[in-house]
Amino acid sequence: MTSMTAFVTKASVLACCLLAALPAVAQPVPAKPVPIDCNVLHVQVILDHLGFGPGVLDGRGGQSLVAALKGFQEAKGLPITGKPDTQTMRALYPYRAARPTVTVALTPEMLAGPFVNPLPKDPAKQAELQTIGYRTVMEKLGEMFHTTPAVIMALNSPSTKLSAGTKVVFPNALPTSRDYDPKFRPDWRATLNMLNVDAKQPQADHVVVDKSDGVLRVLDANDKLIAQFSATMGSSHDPLPLGTWTIKGSDYNPKFHFNPALFWDAKKGQKKEMLPPGPNGPVGVVWMDLSKDHYGIHGTPNPETIGRAESHGCIRLTNWDAARLSMMIKPGTKAVFQV
Repeated sequence: MTSMTAFVTKASVLACCLLAALPAVAQPVPAKPVPIDCNVLHVQVILDHLGFGPGVLDGRGGQSLVAALKGFQEAKGLPITGKPDTQTMRALYPYRAARPTVTVALTPEMLAGPFVNPLPKDPAKQAELQTIGYRTVMEKLGEMFHTTPAVIMALNSPSTKLSAGTKVVFPNALPTSRDYDPKFRPDWRATLNMLNVDAKQPQADHVVVDKSDGVLRVLDANDKLIAQFSATMGSSHDPLPLGTWTIKGSDYNPKFHFNPALFWDAKKGQKKEMLPPGPNGPVGVVWMDLSKDHYGIHGTPNPETIGRAESHGCIRLTNWDAARLSMMIKPGTKAVFQV
C-alpha cells in the first residue's frame, strides 16, 4: 500500500512531451494541497456534466470557468457575463443533483498500470516504449475524475492509502451512462469508461474554433450552441490555420508519427519515429484528422495547461473533452477556424 503523499511527490516531476506546454507556463503539481471552494467546484461539475467544459475540476475558477459560463449562458439565452450571477445560478439549479464530490472505493482496475515513470523526453526513447502511459496512479486518477493529483490530495488526507477498497473523495465526474456504441473497439470503450466520458452526447452539425475566445464550440444545424470546450490553438511559430476545413475521421488511442521536419523546435539530428499510443503521448487518447495536412484536433498529456500554453498549430483539448468531442462528430463534420 502506498500513500497519496508519495505519489504526489513523484507526480510533481512533469516531463515535457512533444506538444506539451512551453516550460515558462508549465503547471507543476503543488507540494501542498490547493484551496478548494466547494461552491465553485459544484458549478464546475454541473457545467462539465452539461458539456460546457470548465477545464480541470479544481474549485478555483479562472479563465476556463469564465469561458464555460459564457457558453452555458449563450445556450440558455441568458446575458453573457461569464459570472455565476443570479440568473445563471437559477438556470443551473435544476441540475443540482450532480453533487460537487463523490466518494468512490478504489478498485484494482483504477489502480492498474502500466505506468511509465520517469517518462523519457526524447522521441527516440519514447519509441522504444510499449505505451506512453500515466506516470503514477495519482495522475491516472486525476484524469479519470477530470482533475489533478493536487485536488485529489486536498479532498482527502495525505495519508490515504491507494489500495483496493479504500474510499476516496473525488470531484464528481461520473457519467450518467456507460452504454458505449458496441461498434467501438474494446480498447476505446475501455478508454471512454476510464475517463468517465458519458455515453450520451449531442450530435454536432459543425464546430467552430475561435482564437479570440480560446474555445472550441459545438453547434447543431440551427447554429445553436450545444457544447463547448476550452482549447489550446496555435502559436506564433505555428498559427491556427484559419478557414473552413473538414474532420475526416477519428483515430482512437493513436500511435504518433514524429517527423522532425514538421516541428520548428525539433533538435538537430532527431529522426522520424513512430511513438506508441498512450494518454501521455503527444496527441493524448484521440486524433481527429482535418482536411488540412498534418493538422488535427486531439488530446493532451497535460490537461492543466489547456488555454494557457501553445501548440504546434493543432487544437488541443483535455483527454476527456477530446474523447467526448469525438463522439459528437462524424467524418465530414465541418470545422471553421476563426479569430
